[in-house]
Amino acid sequence: MAGGNKAVAYIEPGVVEVRTTDYPTLELKDGPGVAPANVGRECRHGVIVKVLATNICGSDQHMVRGRTTAPAGLVLGHEITGEVVEKGPDVEFLDVGDVVSVPFNIACGRCRNCKERQTGICENVNPGRPGAAYGYVDMGGWVGGQAKYVMVPYADFNLLRFPDRDAALEKLLDLTMLSDIFPTGFHGAVTAGTEVGSTVYVAGAGPVGLAAAAAAQLLGAAVVIVGDLNAERLAQARSFGCETVDLTKGTLEDQIAEILGVPEVDAAVDAVGFEARGHGKDAGEAPATVLNSLMSTVRAGGALGIPGLYVTDDPGGVDADARSGTLKVRLGLGWAKSHRFTTGQCPVMKYHRQLAMAILHDKVHIAKAVNATVISLDDAPRGYEEFDKGASRKYVLNPNGALDHVKAA
Repeated sequence: MAGGNKAVAYIEPGVVEVRTTDYPTLELKDGPGVAPANVGRECRHGVIVKVLATNICGSDQHMVRGRTTAPAGLVLGHEITGEVVEKGPDVEFLDVGDVVSVPFNIACGRCRNCKERQTGICENVNPGRPGAAYGYVDMGGWVGGQAKYVMVPYADFNLLRFPDRDAALEKLLDLTMLSDIFPTGFHGAVTAGTEVGSTVYVAGAGPVGLAAAAAAQLLGAAVVIVGDLNAERLAQARSFGCETVDLTKGTLEDQIAEILGVPEVDAAVDAVGFEARGHGKDAGEAPATVLNSLMSTVRAGGALGIPGLYVTDDPGGVDADARSGTLKVRLGLGWAKSHRFTTGQCPVMKYHRQLAMAILHDKVHIAKAVNATVISLDDAPRGYEEFDKGASRKYVLNPNGALDHVKAA
């Protein structure tokens, strides 16, 4: 298929722009952020996807705020759902017309980590370090999917095909959460040890935190408590049955005790990451706040799921340590309480199919939980601006009209 493309690009801190770009090919070409060793990489195993829905993620927002080393011109977007419109000669099990979910992890399916279901740290897709993603700094330079079209490598391995095209299109607003935030939130809840009857605290009521809360409910938690500094986001958490704590008012432990009768929980999820603020009405940034508060709050023998993003380079860090990702974490407290910690990218493929089934069979309504809000691709700069100001919405871009039936914001 010939023709051009449109995509959302990072320009400078606080600025994104919708640009005309080249139509993708089955070759990774040179461009902003592309690892030199990946330039010219042929992807006979890849497909071209027409993007039906693609979302603005908090991880994108870190780059747009200038809190990473992302280069100008980087095409953003790693939450992608689409339709296969072209396939490479080595693709065997996908066909043109298939509707698919694209995990944000890029994985070869051949290395040791992929074979052990650790697709977030594939060894063969990023020359710099294990793990790759679309449209993200230091992740190999694979072009992002906040666009009309995108190339997906290792398609047979990576893509989740929906067998019933009509059912997938009907549930598209929910299914678009499968590429990242729903599995990421679920991974946080699972690795925190959530099970039937658990009491769970989720730090952060942004989209990933709300997804983690919905996941904890799906896993059978007795009580899910969500904490944040943003009243609008806390109201969104309450809208689907969560308890909440307002971290501008009183201590976390006291507020949890008011809800549970004890100042501790069985499991906790960090859905905030390195841009955490201290607790209190006018608290400034304090990147270890969430990790330390979770260790104080989780019972002895419990676990912390940490899907919140932490980075090795933060140009906007509050001090020299923070700028290198060195945080003042009370590891001694976690050690004394025999806590278990799980960090890193969610291996989306580990949860992909079962969460799709839960959506398709109405066991969870994840779009409602995260307040999914459809906007046009051209409106992406507005979405970034409003999200950065704390809007309690998950912005979903509609590049090719597949969500025209959903009322746009």
